[in-house]
Amino acid sequence: MGTVDLQHVSRWYGNVVAVNDVTMTLGPGVTGLLGPNGAGKTTLLHMMSGFLAPSKGTLTVDGAPSWRNPDVYRTLGLVSEREAVHGFLTGKEFVLASARLFRLAQPEEAARRALAMVEMEPAQDRRIDTYSKGMRQRIRVAAALVHDPGVLLLDEPFNGMDPRQRFHMMDLLHKMGDDGRTVLFSSHILEEVEQVSGTVQVMVAGRLAASGDFRTIRRLMTNRPHMFSIRSSDDRRLAVALIGEPSVTGVDLDATGLQVRAADYGTFTRALPRIALKEGIRVRQLVPADESLESVFSYLVGA
Repeated sequence: MGTVDLQHVSRWYGNVVAVNDVTMTLGPGVTGLLGPNGAGKTTLLHMMSGFLAPSKGTLTVDGAPSWRNPDVYRTLGLVSEREAVHGFLTGKEFVLASARLFRLAQPEEAARRALAMVEMEPAQDRRIDTYSKGMRQRIRVAAALVHDPGVLLLDEPFNGMDPRQRFHMMDLLHKMGDDGRTVLFSSHILEEVEQVSGTVQVMVAGRLAASGDFRTIRRLMTNRPHMFSIRSSDDRRLAVALIGEPSVTGVDLDATGLQVRAADYGTFTRALPRIALKEGIRVRQLVPADESLESVFSYLVGA
């Protein structure tokens, strides 16, 4: 139904490079655009939707450039991260206004279909300022779908949602992908991407750091080197025992406990209980010391 193609796309603001030499092709199904805040995800989505021109490279939607091409919105729907919804409108009025802006031949029928698609008919006559965060997100998706686009772009659609609202949105994106639409959504949380998308594109510092299905990305993340802080009933004896473990690359001991560098997260966390039990040592605390998103994604840049 729709394709988005980027070839060596970059975008810079003066000396600041927001997106750096990104090449990817998106087709039918759901793709997650994963990365920490500031990675360039929103800039990339804004270029896809024609708000920004690439500083370098080519970007097309269904074979046509998105920049300075209003016709791209015949096949593209966008749900931006920032809400721009008039609270005094009812849900139906908001979606109907979108249908009329697209100059659809039967705006009432198009609005009815879009509201049904996001399961918002029961609340369509309520003012939007009475909606929950999840309901507002769904009504915005309905407005983006009213003209039946083949491509749907969503910027951080799960922000601020409770677990039930999150489940509804995930289910909706699944349905869009199963219908043959090309759906791309951005997120900084791996678990969100795992539960929704088949394909993951990882961005770090403006670059495409990794690409593949979520199992591949998860494996890259868990197999990277890790640092652990450990406190036990006998730190000195545990340190000696851990030095002989193949997955351990370094051990430091100070007043706060042990700092252990491990080459592989999974191998080390499986070995530690076995070693502690054999030595008769009780592990009181085990904390990964480098689990920030930035450290995880920065590793992927060189993976």
